[in-house]
Amino acid sequence: QVQLVESGGGLVQAGGSLRLSCAASGRTFSTYIMGWFRQAPGKEREFAATMDRSGNPYYADSVKGRFTISRDGAKNTVALQMNSLKPEDTAVYYCAAARGWAESQSRHYDYWGQGTQVTVSS
Repeated sequence: QVQLVESGGGLVQAGGSLRLSCAASGRTFSTYIMGWFRQAPGKEREFAATMDRSGNPYYADSVKGRFTISRDGAKNTVALQMNSLKPEDTAVYYCAAARGWAESQSRHYDYWGQGTQVTVSS
């Protein structure tokens, strides 16, 4: 069992930056794939970033070059550094953990955090 708690969301102007953090509980954290998803009002949840067990990151085209996923195994945390934010990045951001492989589809993830709101003003 893994419990995930996100933090770091907030209101930022376009062009600004935010850093999201996800704290995970459980002694088997290192065995899980971690990912970030987001859901804007009236839209389906979409993939943002993930990292495989070799530390290779994968990003949605919409965030590539602006977002960076990182992981700290010693602290059981995964972060999402978001730069050059745009109004279309406004969404609730969710941290997720998967027992399988690094995937972009949410159905492959087994555990989810409660989400943190990111609002980017124009």
